Amino acid sequence: MYSLEVNFLKDRPTHSPKGSGKKPGISVPIGDLTPIYIGVALAVFFPVLTGLSWFLLQAKNTEVAEEIAKLEQENQKLEVEIGNIKKIQEETRKIKDENQSLVSVFDQIRPWSAMLQDFRERIPQTVQLENVKQITITPPAPSTPPPAPAAPADGSAPPAAAAVPAAPALPFPGVELAGFARSFNDVNDFLLTIQQSRFLKAKEARIISAELVDAPLQPGAPTAINGVPIKPIQVVKYTIQAGLSDIPASELMRELEQKGSVGLVSRIRSLQQQGVIKR
Repeated sequence: MYSLEVNFLKDRPTHSPKGSGKKPGISVPIGDLTPIYIGVALAVFFPVLTGLSWFLLQAKNTEVAEEIAKLEQENQKLEVEIGNIKKIQEETRKIKDENQSLVSVFDQIRPWSAMLQDFRERIPQTVQLENVKQITITPPAPSTPPPAPAAPADGSAPPAAAAVPAAPALPFPGVELAGFARSFNDVNDFLLTIQQSRFLKAKEARIISAELVDAPLQPGAPTAINGVPIKPIQVVKYTIQAGLSDIPASELMRELEQKGSVGLVSRIRSLQQQGVIKR
């Protein structure tokens, strides 16, 4: 027969006495620690960078806010100054307009002494100038032909068109010359000579009336010889009207100076030097 022998001592774990041997633990591999250092550095760097960026952003925002406040203050000051400048410009414009109005009136002055001297130089020897006066000339309204009416559909004669009045012409200043001439041709010659004057409008000069009359007797002249009355000679009594020229006095400097209007010429030159009247 077989016998079963079991050795329990052999299968029992061996226990080391206290104090002898080492306790079991976790083993950490020792090798290259660079990835660990990099991870730790990144973990610290990004929060620090974020905080530094936030701090710089707040400082920049504060700086920008201060700059905006300064700019707003400067903008308010500039708006006040711009308003003052606009007021000054408006006042300057008004003064310039007033000066220009005065200058325009001054530039339209026609000294009678210069005009009379111009007439004296242009009048023929056979023409006598008796009276000169300033007038307002109202030209006749030009007649406008009416449009042709359309023919009726039945073939009858078209109705007569009504006359359409033209716009009235505006009056303008002028002069009236009256006196005596030896003949009608002399009156025509006088009209042609005054049409060449720059003080008058050539197109607006015309003869209003011309008729044969007895020549006026000079004061103290005898009216009869040996009881026989002296028959006066026949002369032409004329009236001429002419419009004053629109040429500014500043453009008539030469004519004014030649006719003796030294005062007006001096004033115009003074205004030209000041820049009020353009040369």
